[in-house]
Amino acid sequence: MVSRTNKFRGRSRYHGRGKKAGRGAGKRGGRGRAGIGKHKVMFRNKYLPGHWGMHGFNRHPSLRKVNVSINVSELSQLTDGDEVNLTELGYDKLLGKGPISKAMKIIVGEASPKAVAKVEAAGGSVSANSDDDMGDWEEE
Repeated sequence: MVSRTNKFRGRSRYHGRGKKAGRGAGKRGGRGRAGIGKHKVMFRNKYLPGHWGMHGFNRHPSLRKVNVSINVSELSQLTDGDEVNLTELGYDKLLGKGPISKAMKIIVGEASPKAVAKVEAAGGSVSANSDDDMGDWEEE
């Protein structure tokens, strides 16, 4: 009995598969995402919207300002006294998450309005560093 391959030897150029079916990934139009700009455009439009082009933006690192912040609930863990200088401890900003239990005098570069309200409600005060401007919430 003659095998299929031998049957086509010398008589057929493509062995009954058509022109491209017998070559690599020819029948399926390429491997992977080949052809998404050509013959697989509808696939790209449906399943890969926004595949090409730039998305969003990145600011230059010199223009970024990243604050090292701390919440008022973490202040009692920093010190046992009633006065704390957050700038010397490496913090830039005081935020208002959590409760504060005792009156403290806090020195910091920036503070959120909620943080200032919580500290003042506990009987404490928030003041700015001498070189930083804290805006309208600065204590006199």
